[in-house]
Amino acid sequence: MKKYEFLADDPSVNSKMIMTSLIIGAFFAILNETLLNVALTTIMEEFDVTLTTVQWMATGFMLVMGIILPISALIIQWFTTRQIFLGTMIIFITGTIIAACAQNFPMLLTGRMIQAVGTGALMPVLFNVMLVMYKPAVRGKIMGIIGFVIMFAPAMGPTLSGVIVEYLGWRYLFIIVVPCVLFALIFASKYLVNVSEVTKPKIDVLSVLLSTIGFGGTIYGFSSVGQSEAGFSSPVVIVSIIIGLLAIVLFAWRQFKLEEPIMNLRVLKYPLFLHAIAMFLIIVMTMFATEIILPVYMQTTMLVSAAVVGMAMLPGSLLNGFLSPFMGALFDKVGPRVMMIPATAVLSVVLYFYTKINPDTSVWMIVVGFALIMVSISATMMPAQTNGLNQLPKELYPHGSAVMSTLQPLGGAIGVSVFISILNSKKLAYLANNPGATESEAMTSAVEFVYTISFIGALITFVLALFVRRAEPIELETEE
Repeated sequence: MKKYEFLADDPSVNSKMIMTSLIIGAFFAILNETLLNVALTTIMEEFDVTLTTVQWMATGFMLVMGIILPISALIIQWFTTRQIFLGTMIIFITGTIIAACAQNFPMLLTGRMIQAVGTGALMPVLFNVMLVMYKPAVRGKIMGIIGFVIMFAPAMGPTLSGVIVEYLGWRYLFIIVVPCVLFALIFASKYLVNVSEVTKPKIDVLSVLLSTIGFGGTIYGFSSVGQSEAGFSSPVVIVSIIIGLLAIVLFAWRQFKLEEPIMNLRVLKYPLFLHAIAMFLIIVMTMFATEIILPVYMQTTMLVSAAVVGMAMLPGSLLNGFLSPFMGALFDKVGPRVMMIPATAVLSVVLYFYTKINPDTSVWMIVVGFALIMVSISATMMPAQTNGLNQLPKELYPHGSAVMSTLQPLGGAIGVSVFISILNSKKLAYLANNPGATESEAMTSAVEFVYTISFIGALITFVLALFVRRAEPIELETEE
């Protein structure tokens, strides 16, 4: 008989301190994914750039992560947990300092991209350590705690951004992160040890190249949609997306041919993992689009200050974070179905309400709506991820983590760029078809249309939730 052992049961391994080290660093790294959302309007004014240009602060971050994440399984197998964490934190703090000192937009964007390099390799490590250390029976609880990082940190971004920009200035969005990351480095230097196996598999250079072109090109293409009036018909967009998708297909084909693939796509043969991917992708697109479009609309059309926008999003952010551990523990007890069906139903109802948004909509209604969105996401995203990963065999943990982590920037970039492109095109079309219409009317019409699309996506997640079931953990099976 063969049974898998889990390091959390080993008294010589301080699992709590190891996870704490990773979570502290990941919190501040992931916080930066949305920390600039409310500051985009201020940065546009200071550096005299357009909305489609400044969106690269968000989509460019995701672009770099989309290049790093697919090879994260390889990184995990080549370096120790400690080496990866300390290395990524040093890279991240370097980018943060460059951004804080930026004298122009290109310098600011460069710092932002360097931050993304550090963030990209960190999340798969966090997932992999959790899978290696803890039994499936308690992973929901642990993933709930990790959810505090993955969901609460980016959810808190707009709130912190609004207050800091209003009273200190956008540079402090980077300045205040520096001492926090230094603390994470010191803490990890003392407590973090390696818990994964360093196997140093053969590096297939062609796979790395195809991965970079594929995921990078696809995200770049979608991120370039709003750079010209042509939108999706722009040659740059079309060529980038076609080349990117073709490279992804070739990358996938090559992974199935290699004995040691850098991203083992055989994880996709597990139905609940595939189900989790579909749920996760739609939810991520909805979350990122909402967190960018809503602040822009409130500031430009409802004429609400950055500080008020930040405070309006605070209740949802707090609920999202504090409920994540509870949602994880609840998942361990009742499974995914009981949680996902009502959560996706609530999400659909709220997004339908947002299709009716207008300048006269009261701020408190937006506060309640955003809070319900974030609670629904908390009850859907982490249970879906945990359930999908639970079905994988142990040898596929790094690859499952890499696939799941890659989806976040890919889905986020597609969601942000597509929705902003639709927003701009619908706004221009409204002004062209309605002579004498105001900017406010055009913006409202465009935002309503964007949320109609989001509403349809939420309905799809509701249908998917109807077919979910609890995964049977393969590593608990015994072998004769």
